[in-house]
Amino acid sequence: MPELPEVETTRRGIRAALRGHAITGFLLREPRLRWPVDTALVSNLPGQRVIDVSRRAKYLLIELEGGTLLAHLGMSGSLRVLPANAALLAHDHYDLLLDSGHCLRFNDPRRFGSLHWVQGDPGEHPLLAGLGPEPLETGFDADYLADRARGRRVAIKPFLMDQRIVVGVGNIYASEALFRAGIHPRRAAGRVSRERLGRLVAGVQAVLGEAIRQGGTTLRDYVSADGTPGYFRQKLFVYERAGEPCRTCGSTVRQVVQGQRSTYFCPCCQR
Repeated sequence: MPELPEVETTRRGIRAALRGHAITGFLLREPRLRWPVDTALVSNLPGQRVIDVSRRAKYLLIELEGGTLLAHLGMSGSLRVLPANAALLAHDHYDLLLDSGHCLRFNDPRRFGSLHWVQGDPGEHPLLAGLGPEPLETGFDADYLADRARGRRVAIKPFLMDQRIVVGVGNIYASEALFRAGIHPRRAAGRVSRERLGRLVAGVQAVLGEAIRQGGTTLRDYVSADGTPGYFRQKLFVYERAGEPCRTCGSTVRQVVQGQRSTYFCPCCQR
């Protein structure tokens, strides 16, 4: 599933192509995504100009003159900027046509992506309301994390992946950040010291920052707005490396299941 670095890479890739351009049409081929796409967008979007493209958690916010398009890539989706007459591929579900002669095309084999039209403050939309802070912005620090972890028995990895605690830290980057911080993924969140939580904050920010610079992580489906994969996979220390030697100490990387998700860790480096 695309996580924060992949969504941020997509945002940066589409922003220049969209910002300032007028929408000339909206072609909706398949409205049956995770939630049905409002077919009224076909008539409501043309003529509106794109003001900006931002991101909140794993959602892309395409700000228009009359409202905001709230887009999610789902598990296997991608948004690409293409010539409007580019040949269609299987699972191309909608096109946002632009006055530049290009389009923003959404492809999603599993149809778990979504597109919503929001008028008013998008932060009040049910999908965004109640989300935690952005991990790369002010507010996510050791004091904050220690306050939220106090007394919690839940294991630190699912705690870190809770979008109400902090947004955008998915399975790949949670495993990698915990490795960098030297914290065992099964340790109770409330039993991690403030000092170690500070290392975890630094690990989260370092991993996400490096992944963004590498264009995200492509394990199976993800491609950026120009169709290229993310290259952070070559930088992974533990994720999907079960049975292989730890790049730091040489011990065998292990795999366990937490909350129906695979977790990878080094039993020697992480305590």
